[in-house]
Amino acid sequence: MRAWRRRRADRPACRHVLRILQAYLDGELDADRAALVRAHLAEDCHRCGLEAEAYRAIKAALAKQGPTVDPAILERLRKLPPSVSRGEKR
Repeated sequence: MRAWRRRRADRPACRHVLRILQAYLDGELDADRAALVRAHLAEDCHRCGLEAEAYRAIKAALAKQGPTVDPAILERLRKLPPSVSRGEKR
């Protein structure tokens, strides 16, 4: 039943997007990679869209805390694998 969701050859797979999504949201990707992620998200990929929203919500909550947020906590959050925010078990 997933025939309608087949990935175009010029678009990255979700697993590749999820690996670099945080860097994309932080504006850390080069223009070519950022364009690929942007195109993937524009295709209304539900899975990656949820992941992006989770990262955005975390960033917004941390921004409300102001500059008092411990940088070590921020760094640990940045390193979380995408499966953590989706609640998947390893």
